[in-house]
Amino acid sequence: MKKYVLGFMAAALIAVASAPASAQFPFFRGNQTPSLAPMLEEVTPAVVNISVEGRRVTQQRIPDAFRYFFGPQEQTREQPFQGLGSGVIIDADAGYVVTNNHVIDDATNITVTLKDGRTFKAKVLGVDPESDIALLQLEDPENLTEIEIGNSDTLRVGDFVVAIGNPFGLGQTVTSGIVSALGRGGFGMDRLENFIQTDAAINRGNSGGALVDLEGRLIGINTAILGSSGNIGIGFAIPSTMMKSLVDQILEFGEVRRGVLGVRGRNLDQQLAEALGLNRTQGAWVSEVIEDGSADQAGIQAGDVIVSINDTPVSSFNELAAKVATAGAGSEVRLGVIREGRTLNITVELSEQEAAVTAATMHPALEGATLSSNDGKGVRVGEITTNSPAERIGLREGDIIAAVNRQAISSAADLRRLIDNSRGVTALTIVRGNSQLYLLLPN
Repeated sequence: MKKYVLGFMAAALIAVASAPASAQFPFFRGNQTPSLAPMLEEVTPAVVNISVEGRRVTQQRIPDAFRYFFGPQEQTREQPFQGLGSGVIIDADAGYVVTNNHVIDDATNITVTLKDGRTFKAKVLGVDPESDIALLQLEDPENLTEIEIGNSDTLRVGDFVVAIGNPFGLGQTVTSGIVSALGRGGFGMDRLENFIQTDAAINRGNSGGALVDLEGRLIGINTAILGSSGNIGIGFAIPSTMMKSLVDQILEFGEVRRGVLGVRGRNLDQQLAEALGLNRTQGAWVSEVIEDGSADQAGIQAGDVIVSINDTPVSSFNELAAKVATAGAGSEVRLGVIREGRTLNITVELSEQEAAVTAATMHPALEGATLSSNDGKGVRVGEITTNSPAERIGLREGDIIAAVNRQAISSAADLRRLIDNSRGVTALTIVRGNSQLYLLLPN
């Protein structure tokens, strides 16, 4: 065993010796001992522990013998819960923290603890359940450390990575491994799956933590493991480029404006590749192009095989769908397409998918409602949970929130901004059918 360790050290020394003098490789201390410590000392202060409290609605089945006394066979109850997870500071000045949506889902009290022991209360700025991303903001942020966001599109299988998080509530923990696979999906964990797979140990509580490269750049948000018994060497992270696109949309619009390509299809496999005369088995085969959709307008045709997006290879239809959906409505993507043996590059401007915003991120009194854009004319109220705070203040499905304190709004971002800046009473102008009314939000 010793000769292998020495061989590794010698190889690492040669690699550093041959690197340019300006390279700041993090493997070595002053005594030339291989170590990740110099890099981790700079990065770990940006990874935080998250603890949450809240109440979750559950369905309880009542035994038949007791239905006479307790009413319906199924009863809805609210039960308190507590949870732990991890997060990553991506903007020290603003106090922005990225984590998983499932870490803070239904939470009414969120506490963030730094590596140095300081604690901050946090509020939710926006969530995207389909990709399992949430953006928090710390109250009164001060002397924070942020992490540099890397480009996950440049990752290769075999690259070394480090996972940082709070497994089992033990406190900040670091594990290392390699990138085992890219573009993983089809597990049914989330609707948008384009995971980085790693053998760096990830356990319960690591969710929302950082996956970094050897230069300390964030290249993924740890989100899931395979199996329920704990780490078995197969963990998954949301790519940093996907996360950054979603966060940018939340900050700009107050919601995720999901991009739509307008195609249906499936993964390219060996049987299909042989039928098409292709010598490759990775890509997204287009079986149908939606009429007048983005792809149709750009010239994508049924039978095309999409093999790259923005010059990054696409291995499956799931990966294509995830990258398109998180690119954002209105953005342009460059697709590499194989058509009848020819390789084409086609630029497509993505249209917008109707997206819903969880209203509880705007104000506690709006909890239980979903909000969506209304073509630049206010915010439309969607489904409302029975007996929720939103229903109790008088919101109804189909309402249009047209103004806050008589200031007109055109988007969910306007609604959030005006509620956040409101002092004292907050009055919502509601358009309901042909009527107009006012609803007050409690302080």
